[in-house]
Amino acid sequence: MRSTLSTSAFRQAARPRRLPSQYSRFASSNAETAQKKTQDALGSAQKTAEKLWESSKKFLGPLGERAGSMLGSYRQPVMYNLSVARELLKQVYVAERLQPPADLAVVRSAYSTLWSRASSQAYWRGILSSGEWVKVAIYAVEAYGIFKIGEIVGRRSIVGYNLH
Repeated sequence: MRSTLSTSAFRQAARPRRLPSQYSRFASSNAETAQKKTQDALGSAQKTAEKLWESSKKFLGPLGERAGSMLGSYRQPVMYNLSVARELLKQVYVAERLQPPADLAVVRSAYSTLWSRASSQAYWRGILSSGEWVKVAIYAVEAYGIFKIGEIVGRRSIVGYNLH
């Protein structure tokens, strides 16, 4: 027993050790790749924004020219932010495998199901007894919060309307 312990300890001590520079992991290559992808996405977003801007100017004619002149120096940042949002939404659309409804009947069916559940007392009793009411309450608070954020953006003020 003693000889096996000493030989295993000897083998461990005699094993050649690698220096940190000899490890095969190169973290900077991953960062460089990510940075390159980010720069490519940025370039694509800027090109898309410019194309969108030019097509909107053609479509809107003199009104588009006037809107562009009203934006002034904000035109480029606004167009950039819109194109970045568009690219982000495209990625979410693909990642979540979203698709528009194939038929108007699908939309009608979804809304009729929502309405029938909301107006049914049996449904409300069922979610109260099963504990699903917590989930429904959280969804309601989220919807209300999104509505309030929309109001704040629409007013361009957190409290009240600006009356000038």
